[in-house]
Amino acid sequence: MRICLIYDCLYPHTVGGAERWYRNLAERLAADGHEVTYLTRRQWSRGTDPGVPGVKVIAVAPQLPLYTGSGRRTITEPLLFGLGTLWHLLRRGRHYDVVHTASFPYFHLLMAALVRPLGRYRLVVDWHEVWTLEYWREYLGRVPGRIGHTVQRMCLALPQRAFCFSRLHANRLSEFGLNGEATVLQGEYAGPLDLHTPQDAKPVVVFAGRHIPEKRAPALVPAFAIVRERLPELRLEFFGDGPDRPEVLRLVRELSLEDVVTAHGFVPAEQLDAALQTALCMVLPSRREGYGLVVVEASAQATPSVVVEDPDNAATELIEQGVNGFVAPSASPEDLAEAIIRVHEAGPALRESTAEWFARNAQRLSLANSIDIVAQAYGPSVRS
Repeated sequence: MRICLIYDCLYPHTVGGAERWYRNLAERLAADGHEVTYLTRRQWSRGTDPGVPGVKVIAVAPQLPLYTGSGRRTITEPLLFGLGTLWHLLRRGRHYDVVHTASFPYFHLLMAALVRPLGRYRLVVDWHEVWTLEYWREYLGRVPGRIGHTVQRMCLALPQRAFCFSRLHANRLSEFGLNGEATVLQGEYAGPLDLHTPQDAKPVVVFAGRHIPEKRAPALVPAFAIVRERLPELRLEFFGDGPDRPEVLRLVRELSLEDVVTAHGFVPAEQLDAALQTALCMVLPSRREGYGLVVVEASAQATPSVVVEDPDNAATELIEQGVNGFVAPSASPEDLAEAIIRVHEAGPALRESTAEWFARNAQRLSLANSIDIVAQAYGPSVRS
C-alpha cells in the first residue's frame, strides 16, 4: 500500500509526543512493506539525510520557526506548509492509497481534503487535541480565537476516518460534530513491554517536556522550593527546552536554588530514560495534553508521576490515583508540593504498584497495538 503521512514536524529534529508517533508509525509501516512518504517542513541541512530508514521524507515548506516569542504557534508556517501540501498532492496525490495526517495546524488538512476527489485516496486524520472556543480565545485572543475555532470546525466537517488518543478528545470530536468514524488509540509507548524491577529512588524530581506555556514548567520551581523545606535532600532536574526556559532559570536564581536545580535542555533518549529510572517521580504540570506519553514512559521504569487536574489535560487518564502517581488539584506551588510529598511518603510501595500498573496495561498502551488498529483501518488498496 502507498501511504502519505503529513505532519510539519519530524522527530528528532523536533521533539514531542506527536513527533514520535509519526516517526514510529512511518518506520513501522515501512518495515511492514508499505511504500511510505512523509511530508513535513525542512528541519535538517540541505544535502543531508533526514534519517528515517525506509521512508521517503519530503520537505514541502521551508525551515520556519514554529513558535512566536511568547510561545504561541506562528501563522506563517502553517499557511506555507498547507500550500506546500497542496502543491505536492496536486502533482502526486493519485500515487497514494491513503493520506494520513495530523489535524493540527489545519491548513494542510484542508488542502488534503480539497485534492482528495482528484487523488482518490482515503483520508485518515489524527486528532491529538480538540480545543474549545474558550481555549481558542485564550490562546489567540477574541477575534483570532474565533477564527481558529471556525477553521477547526471546518476540518471536523470534512469526511474522514479519525483517530484520537484520549476519551477527553473523543468526546469533543462527537460533541463538535465530527463527520466520520472516530477510534481512540490508547497506545503510543514504543519501548520494551517486559516488567522492570523497580530500582531504589534517588532524591530527584524530573520534569520532561517542551518549555512552552501549556506545559507550565516554571510552576515547578516554587513548588520545589516548598518541598525542600521538608525534604532538603531533594534535587530537581529539567529536561527539554523552549520559550519558557528563561523564566525557569530566572525563578531558580530568584529562589536561590542554583545548587539543587539543573536544566539539562534536550538530551538523548537514553539519558532521559536513565534519569526516569531512578527518579523519585516525574512531574508534568501541564494544563493541556492530548495524551501524556511521558507518564507511560515513567511508569515503564516503575517511576510514579504527578500531573494536574485541568479540563484540557488528558494525561490524567493515565494516572490511577495512589497506584502509579497522583493528580494534583491545581498547578499552584502548594498543590504540586503536596503531591510530590505524597509520592515521597508512599515510598517503595508506590514504585512497586507503578510497576504492576504498567505490567497490567503495557499491551493496551503499546505503540504496536495502536499501529495494528490503524493499519486495519486503512483497508485494502483502493487500486486493487
